[in-house]
Amino acid sequence: MRLVSLSHVNDPATTNVYPGDPPFELETVATIEKDGYYLRFVRQGEHTGTHWGAPGHFNQGEPLADELDLADLHLSAVKIDVRERCARDPGYAVTIADVEAWERTHGRIPDESMVIIWTGWDAKWGTAEFTGAGADGAPRHPGFAVETARWLIDTGRLGRRGGTGTDAFSPDVGADATFTVSHLVYRRHRISLEILANLEALPETGAHILCGGQINRAGSGSSALIYGLLP
Repeated sequence: MRLVSLSHVNDPATTNVYPGDPPFELETVATIEKDGYYLRFVRQGEHTGTHWGAPGHFNQGEPLADELDLADLHLSAVKIDVRERCARDPGYAVTIADVEAWERTHGRIPDESMVIIWTGWDAKWGTAEFTGAGADGAPRHPGFAVETARWLIDTGRLGRRGGTGTDAFSPDVGADATFTVSHLVYRRHRISLEILANLEALPETGAHILCGGQINRAGSGSSALIYGLLP
């Protein structure tokens, strides 16, 4: 089995932060020359950079980071390449027809899968284009259509312990200030992977994802090293 990283490197000079989230900051508090060791203080939100979110991130009473099972962070994965559509429409919402077209080539998505859309936003990381904010400061990026998220859940493809993944900020299209898709996905033991990197290295089928990151008490999720496990 081969391991690939699906995470961006966090750097205060380049890390895109969701509008309204705390800035990403690194401060050196100890040096080898002065203290005999090197150490930095890190300030960030739990969803800075590549991260996973727990169901309680959007839904009160649903599991938080320390209430998930290890199996919730290790899932079979499929990747749906929608870069061409998203290049034409930065606010593109992935449709049921897009998923069905993918399945005609690759077969039905297994139950309780991590369904990842490759929008092309991973190539925009570190630039203003990643956020794509308009005059109102709201982000603009692709995501899942609401009916697509409902269909993936209702048909078992996400099931109780699956999830959605994206190389953009969230599974919602950026224009949806109500985060409707997030409210649907973040229930039961379903998670969302966001701001993924290096999706070119992830095959359409046959891989698994493994989520690292620290587990904070009552955490909404975690900035993370997310790995693709390739057969």
